[in-house]
Amino acid sequence: MSRDWKRLPETESLVVEWTEKALAGNDFAADLARRMKTETSTRFRDWIDHIILEGDDCIETLERIGYRREISQAIGPLIVFTHDEGVFPRVVVRMERPQKRSYNVRGVAIKVESIGDFSRAHDLGLEPVGYPLGPYREAWINGQSVNFGVVERRGYRGFEPFAGDQARLGRMSPHAARETLSARELWQARRRKFDDDSIGFDETEQLLDRVVERTGSADLACHLVFEVERDYWQSLNRAAQAQKTRQDRLGLGWANHDHHTFRSSRRFFPRLIGMFKKLGFDLRERFHAGEQAGWGAQILEHPTTGIVIFADLDLAPTEADSDFTRVTLPDLPKPNTVGLWVGLHGESILEAGMHHLEAQFDFDSLKTDLARDAGVSMMPPFSDFPFLRQAFTTGERRPVDRKRADRCLAAGWITRDEHARFLSEGAIGGHLENLERNEGYKGFNQKSVGAILEATNPRLKH
Repeated sequence: MSRDWKRLPETESLVVEWTEKALAGNDFAADLARRMKTETSTRFRDWIDHIILEGDDCIETLERIGYRREISQAIGPLIVFTHDEGVFPRVVVRMERPQKRSYNVRGVAIKVESIGDFSRAHDLGLEPVGYPLGPYREAWINGQSVNFGVVERRGYRGFEPFAGDQARLGRMSPHAARETLSARELWQARRRKFDDDSIGFDETEQLLDRVVERTGSADLACHLVFEVERDYWQSLNRAAQAQKTRQDRLGLGWANHDHHTFRSSRRFFPRLIGMFKKLGFDLRERFHAGEQAGWGAQILEHPTTGIVIFADLDLAPTEADSDFTRVTLPDLPKPNTVGLWVGLHGESILEAGMHHLEAQFDFDSLKTDLARDAGVSMMPPFSDFPFLRQAFTTGERRPVDRKRADRCLAAGWITRDEHARFLSEGAIGGHLENLERNEGYKGFNQKSVGAILEATNPRLKH
């Protein structure tokens, strides 16, 4: 079931301190941090891929605050540390001068979707190190005492642009970029609308097998699939388009994503989870927010890409202890919020796309700036704690296909008045979610998620 994630203020305090030292040692990074806040409503620290420290006495500090060594990522004089219990950047420790007891911040790198886009946005003339569309690419800007980097990752956790292990997997071969583009295009061009969703799942699962086979890597396939899923969701959501434009002006893309939310019918939920597992996702925790909540969710996390999924479905009061990721559940006599949304718009993995993308922002700034710059308003926050703040943009209506509305009416899921209203007005489709995490808190607020689910029920006259 759900995990008891802890607040980690001491760890956050040190990460913030290292970040501030990095910005003090690199004028370009400091200016970028300022522009991120004012032009994209985001915080520099939420974009950090890794921080570089030098000096061996930091190892004891890192281990004390919960970081652990990644044994597989020991690279010569470099040791990589990761934090599994909180949302923190990885730390790379340089050991070139082990006699040096005090430690300093020597580098900070942020993750972006495209180094080329970042370089163009800032007129830098950067030349990335690493193959185009390769597992890892980087470019660096020297500062007074700290180097600032931008990195691209595609299903790879290492720090070597020309990694030998990836070469053995075929990801560094001359045709690798071609196969990557080809696999991405397969998923991008796929058919999403089906009269029979069971046929849709059959075809989509078969196509996913081809994407994995063509890339030769479930990790890379995962990266490409979710890149395309974000694009598709964005094409259906004006708030997403407005915010992506703001982030693209700085060449950042959606590299600040926190989690991706997919909605599913009960009958197809195990098949959806099966597709995610095929991409290498782990089942991190499961939610059932009480007998009367009417919903449940499986949280999945990908160990290589770091992508997180919130997959939700309708549940009956008696199904609190059921393993809905493996057992196919029949339709309810009358669906709850998730089931009706799927009935009106379709499965998230098919026609409907994601219900929302949650990305990390400066919470108050995004609310103010999106309203001012794009006329996009926020719903009241459904989590407003010092360590976790969450709010949806106001829901945007999508047209409802008559065939879907007719099926819902015939099944007794909606009334004739609701049927007429959905056809004439559409129904709430999706959102962008504004999230701010503090103290490294990695979890979700089950009670508040239940409240926002009810607040976005398609039956409500928004």
